[in-house]
Amino acid sequence: MSGHSKWHNIQGRKNAQDAKRGKIFQKISRELFMAVKAGGPDPDSNSNLRLIMDKAKAANMPKDNIKRAVAKGSGSDAANYEEVTYEGYGPGGIAVLVHALTDNKNRTAAAVRSAFTHHGGALAATGAVSYMFDRKGYIVIVRTDDMDTDEDTMMMDVLDAGGDDLQASDEAFEIYTDPKQLAQVRDALQAKGYNLESAELTMIPETLTDVPADKLEKLQHMLEELEDNDDVSDVYEAANFPDED
Repeated sequence: MSGHSKWHNIQGRKNAQDAKRGKIFQKISRELFMAVKAGGPDPDSNSNLRLIMDKAKAANMPKDNIKRAVAKGSGSDAANYEEVTYEGYGPGGIAVLVHALTDNKNRTAAAVRSAFTHHGGALAATGAVSYMFDRKGYIVIVRTDDMDTDEDTMMMDVLDAGGDDLQASDEAFEIYTDPKQLAQVRDALQAKGYNLESAELTMIPETLTDVPADKLEKLQHMLEELEDNDDVSDVYEAANFPDED
């Protein structure tokens, strides 16, 4: 995967996200709601719902919150949300994809545009940067002191499960799959006894752009503003962040 560690970038912003746990629950609730509307409330027959429920559990979202979101999505009076994707460039020419779930596209578009322009970025036309990203299934298994699995063994288990690629670091095993095979690979790895930190559909950049030192703070602030927006569900950037000292 071109040496790209999504886990490294995730961990780099984890503390800030943990401080916004309430917003994270709100965003996941909306995703649960949409998944139920699209495929029904039974996770056994709705693989997308099951994935988002796993995401909710990984975020330590209370069970009552999950049940309420599923029930709301099943209701006949449920609000209508639309999935919208925005594309643009952040400071330093970094390609950025923004996925949103919104009941007011004008409000969301204005907020996303503002986040880009306030920090020296700009929105772009549809298709301008999306071709730079590949949709993938993404699984993380954190390496612990009591885990004796080496990289070769993990690679064999990943391939046997139907996964496409493995990236190993001192902190975690990152596994990439065809989007349609994510649930199958997740279940197979869990059946082998692995504890999964996360399993989700994501967008992986084909290549990364180094973030100029003088643009780093602006880019980080832009990404934080986007992630802080209630309508925004996911933000993906093709950025090669410098290692922290």
